[in-house]
Amino acid sequence: MRIAIAGAGNVGRSIAQELIDNGHQVMLIERQPKMLRPDRVPTADWVLADACELASLEEANVAGCDVVVAATGDDKVNLVVSLLAKTEFAVPRVVARVNRAENEWLFTEQWGVDVAVSKPRVMAALVEEAVTVGDLVRLMTFRQGEANLVEITLPPTAPYVGQPIHAVPIPRDAALVAIVRGKRVLVPTPDDPIEAGDELVFVCTAAVEDDVRAVILGPSSADRHRGRA
Repeated sequence: MRIAIAGAGNVGRSIAQELIDNGHQVMLIERQPKMLRPDRVPTADWVLADACELASLEEANVAGCDVVVAATGDDKVNLVVSLLAKTEFAVPRVVARVNRAENEWLFTEQWGVDVAVSKPRVMAALVEEAVTVGDLVRLMTFRQGEANLVEITLPPTAPYVGQPIHAVPIPRDAALVAIVRGKRVLVPTPDDPIEAGDELVFVCTAAVEDDVRAVILGPSSADRHRGRA
């Protein structure tokens, strides 16, 4: 893919290098000359320009990109970049960095954002994921809350431990996409059994999260969660 990243700070450069290592073509757009450091990511295309200016994005041929990532440290800039990328250049996929949790509500499709990545939310989710067994942890939100990536670490008491996946009545609008077992990542098949300690990763709508929790952990788990809410 051809990917444009607005913001060549530590976050933008790290994203660029990761994407280049995965075989993608990356362009870094940075408006501050002192942040223009091609030696840090030499295989990226570097552009000195203001990504909030329409003419700059036109000159950089953002319309030819498959993805735009708004990765600056300023939420206002990230919103403007996202809006221009989507409305003026019809970029298929726009990913925006959210720096301040109180601004998350702004990062919606109205501003051209397909996926908002909130640093505070991701860090909180990673903390929860590291210590939580026997509950559902939301890792990421897609499409402005229409779908979530969630994880459940199975306790020994989970009702379907030891049974094959086809025996688990996974709710509609939910899909089991991966099983993390120790150091292995497994692509689930219907005959694979699930084991205590497995981390089950689902994509599901927010509306069925409680149903997923109730099926995987038992009805009492969903009741406890509602009691805490």
